[in-house]
Amino acid sequence: MEHKNVWTTLSKKQIEEVEQLTNEYRVFLDAGKTERECIDTIVNEIEKAGYQELEVLAKKKIKLEEGDKVYSVWMNKSIAMFQIGKEPLSEGMNILGAHIDSPRLDIKQNPLYEDGGFAYLDTHYYGGVKKYQWVTIPLAIHGVVVKKDGTTIEINIGENEEDPVFFISDLLIHLSQEQLEKKAATVIEGEALDIIIGNKPIIIEKEKKNKDKLETTKDDAVKAKDAVKEGILRILKESYDFEEEDFISAELEVVPAGKSREAGFDRSMILGYGQDDRVCAFTSLKAILEAPVTKRTACCILVDKEEIGSVGATGMHSRFFENAVAEVMNLTDGYNDLSLRRCLAKSNMLSSDVSAAFDPSFASSFDKKNVAFLGNGMVFNKFTGSRGKSGSNDANAEYVAHIRNIMDEKQIIFQTAELGRVDLGGGGTIAYILAQYGMNVIDCGVAVLNMHAPWEATSKADVFEVKRGYLAFLEGANL
Repeated sequence: MEHKNVWTTLSKKQIEEVEQLTNEYRVFLDAGKTERECIDTIVNEIEKAGYQELEVLAKKKIKLEEGDKVYSVWMNKSIAMFQIGKEPLSEGMNILGAHIDSPRLDIKQNPLYEDGGFAYLDTHYYGGVKKYQWVTIPLAIHGVVVKKDGTTIEINIGENEEDPVFFISDLLIHLSQEQLEKKAATVIEGEALDIIIGNKPIIIEKEKKNKDKLETTKDDAVKAKDAVKEGILRILKESYDFEEEDFISAELEVVPAGKSREAGFDRSMILGYGQDDRVCAFTSLKAILEAPVTKRTACCILVDKEEIGSVGATGMHSRFFENAVAEVMNLTDGYNDLSLRRCLAKSNMLSSDVSAAFDPSFASSFDKKNVAFLGNGMVFNKFTGSRGKSGSNDANAEYVAHIRNIMDEKQIIFQTAELGRVDLGGGGTIAYILAQYGMNVIDCGVAVLNMHAPWEATSKADVFEVKRGYLAFLEGANL
């Protein structure tokens, strides 16, 4: 199969559209480095486009009509959006589904300690990471601290120029002979990924009486026990109004500090944190916002926890999506269990997730005949999983042919791929979870270089073409 490079097919007007879209994408990446931040950004955008909160309409028992737009957020970490189509929901939906969580470091519940004159926060890495990639780079802290009275404190430190940043130390090369003999998987251990947050000891002033006057002299100043830690606690109280015990009910994520950037002399690529899978979340979001009223109801699901198996109340394994569909049915054709099952079974889905881009520096890890190339458009993965397709959804030939037809009709440039050599490894997506309802599902999305690294790379042209492909699917994926 001959591959086309998207750049070679674009008109001058389309190149301008590429730049406009990817400028918006970079803003999206920078604003949403955590799931909660992504949801806030998305809700602000879709409400401007006329989307209404499903739960509010359900309480008021307001009937939904063709063209109505609704959304449902779950625990501030997952969202489902629906644009009501012309056909009854029992005839199925066209669904785009991506995830908005990314590999990172999570701060533990009892994290703050002092050692060797440094204050640290203890972390637990989240998702698949090469631990050595996270040392010595500037880091930021994002998240929330929820106090016992329910007060929520939003934290975002390290992104503005005037903010401090944080870091994980590494052993200097002069003393690292033993370290460098270790395998890459253990050269930095998980328990060594603690971030340095301070080095200045607090000084406790000692008061004494002198002729009915309180005076303090420099000689009277004493260091507190764990003086650096105590200094950090004072800053946390004065600047953010939370105590050490409030870490227990906090969700704080450590991510690379700094904004996404254009990459290359030709500015053809984007380098930024969290593009797996926020690049597919962004393009899915843009597609449903641009979609006209379609024959079938158009749906976009953006979920949490994919990087750790789609578990928990906000992951795809939860009943959040199924419950949201039931609520929508109740406000359209009327809900019953059989209609819900028919809706899900007759739906078609693109599991919008990234694929590994071919890297010439590591060519032996790929099957060059079945690999995605940066800049060559939308990537379809008939199956994912590992080795013998373990844990994968494997799309059937009829559905693949149907998708090919849609893409060719709209002149969408696409390629097919597998995730590396057969026996080398693999990965998973949310595809197999939705496939359990009996619906047609195939993985597709954007090729990514440096996948799961603190800084990942994508092609601007691919972002543009994938958005076009997702829109074509919403408009035409009726079997």
